[in-house]
Amino acid sequence: MRSGDDLKTSFRLPFRPRLLDTLRGYRAADFAADLTAGLTVGIIALSLSMALGIASERTPAVGIVTAVVAGFLVSALGGSRVQIGGPTAAFIPVVVGVATQYGIASLVVCTLMAGVILVLMGVARLGVMIKYIPVPVIGGFTAGIAVYIFSTQFKDFLGLHLPEGVAVPAAFLPKLKVIGAHLGTAHGPSIALAVAALALIRLWPGSWGRRVPPAIVAVVLGTLVVFGLGMAGVDTGIETLGSRFGPDAIPRGLPAPAFPAIDWGALSGLVRPAFTIAMLAAIESLLCAVVADGMIEDRHDSNTELIAQGLANIGSGLFGGLPATGALARTAANIRCGARTPVAGVIHALTILGIVLVAAPLARHVPLPVLSAVLVVVALNMGEWHNFARLRRWPRSDTLVFLTSFVLTVLVDLTVAVEVGMVLAAVLFIRRVGETTQITAVDERESALAPEDSASGKAVPPGVVVYHVFGAFLFGTADKLETTLEQAGTPPRVLVLELRRVMAMDATGLSRLEELHRRLRRKGGWLMLAGAHTQPLMTLSNGGLLDEVGRENVCENVDEALVRARALLAG
Repeated sequence: MRSGDDLKTSFRLPFRPRLLDTLRGYRAADFAADLTAGLTVGIIALSLSMALGIASERTPAVGIVTAVVAGFLVSALGGSRVQIGGPTAAFIPVVVGVATQYGIASLVVCTLMAGVILVLMGVARLGVMIKYIPVPVIGGFTAGIAVYIFSTQFKDFLGLHLPEGVAVPAAFLPKLKVIGAHLGTAHGPSIALAVAALALIRLWPGSWGRRVPPAIVAVVLGTLVVFGLGMAGVDTGIETLGSRFGPDAIPRGLPAPAFPAIDWGALSGLVRPAFTIAMLAAIESLLCAVVADGMIEDRHDSNTELIAQGLANIGSGLFGGLPATGALARTAANIRCGARTPVAGVIHALTILGIVLVAAPLARHVPLPVLSAVLVVVALNMGEWHNFARLRRWPRSDTLVFLTSFVLTVLVDLTVAVEVGMVLAAVLFIRRVGETTQITAVDERESALAPEDSASGKAVPPGVVVYHVFGAFLFGTADKLETTLEQAGTPPRVLVLELRRVMAMDATGLSRLEELHRRLRRKGGWLMLAGAHTQPLMTLSNGGLLDEVGRENVCENVDEALVRARALLAG
């Protein structure tokens, strides 16, 4: 019987924020390094958060609120030393889809639901899940998201002026149709400003970027140019945050937390996008934590990280913010700037809040083409375009999964892309398991077996057939046994299955063996099992097949099975 201490350990919540561990022995030098990193990353995150808020068809204020609230909670409660959380580009397609179909209030509810799902995933210790997400699925929808982000930036990058009452649709193809129909309204100065900002960010020397983020330089210079030359305007000038969203485009503080009104009729429709948001948040945050571990030679707590991400999304939702997760670019910048503990991430969130409190009136002059250029760079960096060149070297099945996830993300819906991609990957995995499972007769694979499990050179009585099973005996492969026996012709009097190299068996495999045993018994034959161990043996025992076959017909090896077979035939 397990002791009380064992039970407490078993049911202990898998949640221990790294901040608690790092504060032990925390020194002034650590704080100085975290302060520098936090201030720098906070400045970097400010412009990106505004751009992501706009790209999500909300306001820049929503992006800022998300960066402050979620960024603070991810660092204060997370399982990584240096991860930075906040809004990311990955959520844009699903956020736009939910907001367009169900409304802003339902988007907040969806964010809260995703937060709860993430917490439950962490409590259930599903932090290792990232190992089971195939690369073609992740690569496909990541590239699709990048293309979708490009499509959302055409209007601001080109400075298009759409007639009153004409809106840019959320769907990809209708969006291109509207943009194409109004290319004649493109604004030359806006294009020039966006191209200049894009070139500055892309060509900014890496050594300079560690000290002065190029996105911030682009935003500051672009704002000075537009404001200094008086080029801002709605109809003929370059659009700014103030001209589109009003003088209060940037909040001068955080809103009061509030629980959103729930549209019970739409609630069932929010379940799928909520799971998609949770899945994306889990994948991005855990991938980001793994990369951060490699950069600082550390090891994160994946379950604590999932719980923290869930709490961050719940917090962001209560303040009316967007979904949030770990942000790889901001995390990498945090590390390069010398961050040592989660304190840097906390400072990053407080820095954004401080800038908003002090400089909110000035932010209304920020030109939208520059923010658009910032997001174009984000899309270029996240696309992992090299995967397209690798497709011809991948197995065809992986190429199919990648392209399907990519096309569905762009043309249909990110939620559908994730679901279909995962299902396709699972089906192909099952197929590959089936292809690697082999059922061979005596003498076909004898050299790889121990002498006691080999029938080579031994007197196998007439009417006795020995088959060796290699691989997993699961629902995708169990039919191979029946096919092999049918091809062999007349059923044997005694069938010996050598199972030593079967590493896994499921209910379908168990059921096939049960059917085989009963069929043999109806014809006066016997089924014998040899060498089963660990998980397959437990499955056979728990399923009752060992008792049904007869414990005397379950042997340690083929030698014992042949002895027992002779006794059965003699009787």
